[in-house]
Amino acid sequence: MNNNIKKILIVGGGTAGWMAAAAMGKLLKSRLCDIELIESEEIGTVGVGEATIPQLQLFNKLLEIDEDEFVRETSGSFKLGIQFVNWGEIGSSYIHAFGDVGKNMEGIPFYHYWLRAFNSGLATHIDDYTLSSLACHQERFMRSIDAGNSPLSNIAYAYHFDATKYAKYLRKYAESKGVVRTEGKVLETVLRDDGFIKGVRLESGEFKEADLFIDCSGFRGLLIEEALKTGYEDWSHWLPCNAAVAVGCESSGDPLPYTRATAHSAGWQWRIPLQHRIGNGHVFCEKYMSEDEATSILLGNLDGAPIGTPRTLRFKTGHRKKFWNKNCVTLGLASGFMEPLESTSIHLVQTALAKLFSFFPNKNFDEVDIDEYNRQTQFEYERIRDFLILHYCATNRNDSEFWNYCRTMELPEALVQKMDQFKCNGRIFRHNYELFSDLSWFGVMLGQGIMPSGYSPLVDVFSNEELKRRMDSIKGVVQRSVEKMPKHQEFINLHCKV
Repeated sequence: MNNNIKKILIVGGGTAGWMAAAAMGKLLKSRLCDIELIESEEIGTVGVGEATIPQLQLFNKLLEIDEDEFVRETSGSFKLGIQFVNWGEIGSSYIHAFGDVGKNMEGIPFYHYWLRAFNSGLATHIDDYTLSSLACHQERFMRSIDAGNSPLSNIAYAYHFDATKYAKYLRKYAESKGVVRTEGKVLETVLRDDGFIKGVRLESGEFKEADLFIDCSGFRGLLIEEALKTGYEDWSHWLPCNAAVAVGCESSGDPLPYTRATAHSAGWQWRIPLQHRIGNGHVFCEKYMSEDEATSILLGNLDGAPIGTPRTLRFKTGHRKKFWNKNCVTLGLASGFMEPLESTSIHLVQTALAKLFSFFPNKNFDEVDIDEYNRQTQFEYERIRDFLILHYCATNRNDSEFWNYCRTMELPEALVQKMDQFKCNGRIFRHNYELFSDLSWFGVMLGQGIMPSGYSPLVDVFSNEELKRRMDSIKGVVQRSVEKMPKHQEFINLHCKV
């Protein structure tokens, strides 16, 4: 008897739903099983812009998407990092850059050499040795080229795009692979006697059955929570922001090749540059700021005239106690929420899909696989959570009750250990399944004002003269490489202008 999954039902569209539909359409090709997605046009999205991290390139390559077409169809731009303004203290600014920092030597990370050199007056700001940072400052961009050992041969980048257009783009792709879209609203979820989901009843009265259900219904968690009562792990004591007001605005110039996150008195504001406009939002904590005040701050810090009316979203940071429960797997906001401070939302959809394919079930839904899926996903969420908390707790800001709380709150043990390790001798260790590399942790900890008291003693293998010669050489190579890169807008005009 064939016990394979015959029907997959995706409840909800948007970015998460159509990413799932596109990936399943590509990999399952509708031969192994039928794939259907239910969504309602009446349920809109904010659609003010979405920022990503470099790993999305892997997803696009899996789908064999032409990058220029993708950027053009989503009114997108390119991204080399995130600029953080006013986080460590008011007036401070740093860039969490993608890609390499300097050049490792003798098997030791470059930043250990930089720490020694900088403290000895033999090196300048870390950005001078980081191609992506310098390119951000000079508004330059290009893709990697075959350039030997040059930094230009390994340029890490991501995208900004219109989230609504991205969902439409993926919908067209998924439907071309055989995915069926059904317009409708789910009114009821019907369970089997064993507690698994049997199917959903639509407003039209139609009943949809499936073997595997993908919940992309947003914060509501139509299947995972309302039907299966899975429960929620609340992290708002560590990440207290619980609302965001968002609006697009007219562009004031060429799109910058980076996202900007500007801290305010009770949260922060995002700026996502697209080709045709800028996406903006103010993430804030309602305990310390009213919606009216948050909206006023947002509107007072736009680059151009607002487009449309600001929309407010409310959320609770955390995640479902199970990401996969019985025959239901969650994606996107149905899984949980961590504010978009490091642009991880789409990545979490992407990795959830990758793990689902690794543990793809048959109708038995073996609990040992489900448990491992949940364990891996929870670990990933917790490490991203710690990285986000770092931005709030590593600060000297004392200008508001919000920042006083963040600066003094009790931290997760794993984060304390990581920060203490770095403060001591600049050491950073990456554990299995962690998203952010040691370079990311280094960039943010340094940018937020944490300067280690020491460094790896192994870097003392070089004399001061030799160390300065090497630092100057690396700096020169990076600077000359950036000078060869075209302006971001010039690159867009040449390859993917709308």
